[in-house]
This record gives sequence, structure tokens and C-alpha cells, in this order.
Amino acid sequence: MKLAAVGAGRMGRGIALAFARAGHDFSLADFKKRSAEEWASLETEALAEMRASLDMLAELGALSDPAAAMAHIRLLPQSEAAILAGAEVVFEAVPETVEAKRDAFARLCALASPQAILASTTSTILVTDLVPLVAHPERLLNAHWLNPAYVIPLVELSAHAGTSKAAIAAIKALLEGAGKVVVLCGPTPGYIVPRLQALVMNEAARMVEEGAASAEEIDTATRYGLGLRFSAIGVIEFIDYGGNDILYYASRYLAERVSRERYAPPENVQRLMREGNLGLKTGRGFYDYRGRDGRAYRRDVLARTLAAAALLKRKKD
Repeated sequence: MKLAAVGAGRMGRGIALAFARAGHDFSLADFKKRSAEEWASLETEALAEMRASLDMLAELGALSDPAAAMAHIRLLPQSEAAILAGAEVVFEAVPETVEAKRDAFARLCALASPQAILASTTSTILVTDLVPLVAHPERLLNAHWLNPAYVIPLVELSAHAGTSKAAIAAIKALLEGAGKVVVLCGPTPGYIVPRLQALVMNEAARMVEEGAASAEEIDTATRYGLGLRFSAIGVIEFIDYGGNDILYYASRYLAERVSRERYAPPENVQRLMREGNLGLKTGRGFYDYRGRDGRAYRRDVLARTLAAAALLKRKKD
């Protein structure tokens, strides 16, 4: 499959590296008008940065041949943008403004094949807001990568009602084939991860501001407590595992003592409490555990947690 990205900044480079690591040829195009000198400077800087990233992966034992990976990447100036006509998937990675997106998609729709999947990497603009900017919205969706894109496995896909199932399936298969973990979400602000992490980061900053704990203590608690837990078990799964009642009562207390706006339990948590569906211990919660081997499941969660703890211990040592 022929792959390309428009936008030779941080995200475009990261995506190029991610696919290069997986053995895919990748064209990285620059749409910005530049003089010959400006283009030469960008090319030198971008290629040097990408080589340095691959070299660092090799130093850490995560890549065996950085030169071979780098050979998969081709950086294209605006004058060679017509090459995009042969791309089957194009990632849009231009700056986060509607004006920049409008210009990029106008050019992409003129250059790319009508059959090409167009995937915006925007972290702030809803896919539904991008629909008017493209000629074939059935081929449009958002593909939100987490930085550094060539290291973090997750990619969040967000489609609109008119995105074809074939386009979603094709890009999902492409990403998974390159070693990525793909999740799907609706056209919602913040996708999944940014929406969750914004709450955590703001609350951590508030705790420093209040003098509740130092930045260093909060970061240690995050790495060896919160982060370890959630690297082994998902957030919703964790609610069920510990018990929805624990979340419910903790939320009520924090709502009273810290902030009702930030901590009041949502309606579905209150509903599960009313129904008595508290999670694993009652057989139902957000998930259905009836018929599942409870001991085997708990053992699996313990194994995941021990593996995450062992990784943290090795890094600390």
C-alpha cells in the first residue's frame, strides 16, 4: 500500500517513522511555499531529526537497523506533490487551524486519487467539521496518534456518519499491520485519551497549587500507583474490578469536600448502584461477568499488574 503524509512537522515525521519501522515506504510531503534555500534547510533538519530518533531507538535496543528504516522515507517538496496521486492513504498533519486544514484538503482533493483514504491527525477539530472541506467525505476520518507517534502504540480513529465501513476497515488493518493498537470513537471533543488525561493533568496541577503535594511526589504516585494500575487494567474495567460502589462513595465524598462539578458521579454510575450491578463481585457492571471463570480472570489481572510492576522496577534499577 502506498502511504503519504502532508505536513513535515513533528506529527508527520513521527508517522513516517512509525511506518518506516514497520517496513513501509512512506512519502512525506511539504505543501508550504518555500524558497530553494528554505526547502534545503527543512529537508536537512527533518532528515537529521528522524535519523537521530531512529539511532536512539537502536541505542535502546528497540531497532536493529536504523539506516534500513530511514531508507523507507522520502521527503517531497511542494514541486513533487503530484506524487500523492498514487497514494492510497494520506495522513493530513498540517498545523491545527481550520484555515490550514482547508488549504491542505483543497490541494489534497485536487492531487490525490478519489479512492484515497484521507486521515486527519488533528487533535482538536472534529471530523464532522472537516467534512465540508473534502470532495469525497466517505473516505475521510480522523486518525489521532499519540506522541511520539513512532513509539506509542495507540491510534484513535474517529469517523463521521458518512465514513464508509470499507475505509475504516482498511485503515484499521493498515495500522494494526504496522503494530499499532486501534480504538474507535465517535466525533467527540478530545477523543478518549486527551479527554481523560486533561482531567488528570489539571487535577495534578491543582494539587501542586493547593500545596497538597509536591510535583515530585505527585509524579512518583502517578508512575508507581495510578500509571501502573492503568497500564495493566483499563479504566472502565478497573471500576468493575474494584466495585462500582467504591467509585460511587469516593466520588460523593470528593464532590462534597473538593468540587461537586469535578467529582459528582455520572448518571450511569448512579444507575448501576440503584440496580445493584457493582461489577465483578455481583456478576454485572459495565461488563457482564456471568459465566466467566472469576479466579482465572483475577489471576490474569494479577499477572498483568506484576508484569507492569516488573518493568517499572527494571527502569528504576
